[in-house]
Amino acid sequence: SSDLPVEQRKMLQWNLKITDYADRLVDDLDALDWPQQIKDSQKNWIGRSEGAEIDFKLAGTDLAITVSTTRADTLFGATYLVLAPEHEWVRLALAQNGLLSNPEEVAGYVEATKRKSDLDRQENKQKTGVILSGVDAINPATGEKIPVYIADYVLPHYGTGAIMAVPAHDERDFEFAKKFGLPIKQVIAPASASTPAEPVQLPYTAPGVL
Repeated sequence: SSDLPVEQRKMLQWNLKITDYADRLVDDLDALDWPQQIKDSQKNWIGRSEGAEIDFKLAGTDLAITVSTTRADTLFGATYLVLAPEHEWVRLALAQNGLLSNPEEVAGYVEATKRKSDLDRQENKQKTGVILSGVDAINPATGEKIPVYIADYVLPHYGTGAIMAVPAHDERDFEFAKKFGLPIKQVIAPASASTPAEPVQLPYTAPGVL
């Protein structure tokens, strides 16, 4: 046997485009006489999610990165973007000399990610990532410049492969923000709070008021 590292690669192969059948697969589960936990596991495997796509312009350019989110209502709390290391824009940024001030660090992280399975990336509690130094996005709701990172907890085949990170209201984003010292901006509070600005235990992911 070889001791060479194993890495993920794209391969030309036949695939079933499950997104064309996602609605039927999920909705028809309701009529089945199955235990609820089995139905829930099937829904998680199908992976249908409803949300929106939002464009974040890159400062000083005509370019934009499209993120997918199921919580567009938290846009005012987005304090950074995270791209999957395999994201097409990352490849283009590495190919453009002078755009990134840390291309070697970014390229090294991209290569390291190839040696991880999707399961490892989702279950790893230790958040890792690299900033795309020299690149800033513009939050379209606030006009503020926010940094852009790549991190392996974002998967390339989920949504657009890019997310807006709202650490005050998402557990994974919160862990990442705490590790890298990024802003945590609360924009939702419990309806029972005396005022919407009352501090709550973060991250707050339950229903509330803006």
